[in-house]
Amino acid sequence: MILHLHLVRHGQTYFNRYNRLQGWSNSPLTDHGYQDAEKAAEKLKHVNFAAAFCSDTTRAVVTASTILERNTAQANQPQVVQDMHFREQFYGYFEGQDMATAWWAAGAPHGAGTYNAIVEQFGLAATKDFLKQADPFHDAESDVEYWKRIEDGFSLIADHPGLHDGNHVLLISHGNTLLSIMHRFAPEGYDLSERPLNGSVTQLDFDTSKNIEHALSIISYNR
Repeated sequence: MILHLHLVRHGQTYFNRYNRLQGWSNSPLTDHGYQDAEKAAEKLKHVNFAAAFCSDTTRAVVTASTILERNTAQANQPQVVQDMHFREQFYGYFEGQDMATAWWAAGAPHGAGTYNAIVEQFGLAATKDFLKQADPFHDAESDVEYWKRIEDGFSLIADHPGLHDGNHVLLISHGNTLLSIMHRFAPEGYDLSERPLNGSVTQLDFDTSKNIEHALSIISYNR
């Protein structure tokens, strides 16, 4: 079964505006964030969604609700499935901290003082592992812990009752999760040096019959 996934980064929050790490912590949408959600809704208003998923964070729930409320493709919209498996990366002790300060703490001991420097020198997985090492409580998710949770989220989509081949599915996602998906599954040629925009749409085809390593095909990114 092939599912057409429409991944939307939630609207801008106050933590986004203040450049703070926002994983499992909650921060409400700014006025601009509501506009982001409206713009995403306009892009997707003619898509007939058979199912909708988001994390159990306010920013994701509000964005999902806005998109479905504006949808004109069908009279009855699917109920949004809210689940922790769709949350952003968990930053542990560094939740809510200034991004530059947090990534310095993670990368400086390894000679890489910024997020992009860690990625360039050690790969994206190291951003998660280095942050967990720097966390005095070691609560931040490692790369292995993160992907176990995210892959379980894709299993929830694959096992969702009533889905059929060719269905369109809405998934409200998060900036670092979208980057992580792109780094892992996208072919070369995409510019991943910048985070996807709030309210942007990334399209994937999900072959539920395959192992996750071969199940996702990138159709478009950050549009």
